[in-house]
Amino acid sequence: MHILTLCIVISAVLHLRAEYTKNLTQIYVFKPLTTLSIIGLCFVQPPEVSLLYQYVVLAGLVFSLGGDVFLMLPSDQFIKGLVSFLLAHICYIVAFSSECGFRLHPVYIVPIIGIGIIILRVLLPHTGKMTVPVIVYSIVILMMLWQALERWGTVRSQSSILATIGAILFVVSDVILAYNRFVTPFKSARLLNLSTYYCAQWLIALSV
Repeated sequence: MHILTLCIVISAVLHLRAEYTKNLTQIYVFKPLTTLSIIGLCFVQPPEVSLLYQYVVLAGLVFSLGGDVFLMLPSDQFIKGLVSFLLAHICYIVAFSSECGFRLHPVYIVPIIGIGIIILRVLLPHTGKMTVPVIVYSIVILMMLWQALERWGTVRSQSSILATIGAILFVVSDVILAYNRFVTPFKSARLLNLSTYYCAQWLIALSV
């Protein structure tokens, strides 16, 4: 497990370096390799949760790999990448709610609705034809975070803590990506987006 984590870190750093040096060959190698290594980590470690949780998280990581591939292609495959990550988040929702059901506590949902409103108010004036996909995706990823928090509030385990931190980082990563794409591009966007994204996936993989 430690060797795989080291491989993930090295591959992620090389991918980040390739993004800033615009080395397409290395991007095509290290971007999918990093996610594949995270899938391997999820697959090989002895599960501390149900097999359903493990398999659905694995499915989510595989969909994420598909999203990674679509988003790195030279042609604009943003919608296909968005759909892939949408399916990944649905898998994570199923995993997080598999232990204690789909729960509805105002203490979690009210702040998340507030966060969602703020995010959409910033993004929607700039999304144009992408408005509906952005709204749908935002709802699903915030539901993913919501159910991670619900699980953590009900099952105070190491798995639930790791998954919750991972879900928070995933939301942060996607907000950075969306702001950079739709509102104002900024130089450190790739560093912040990819570092939070890989940390998120690594933590969710460790939660099995």
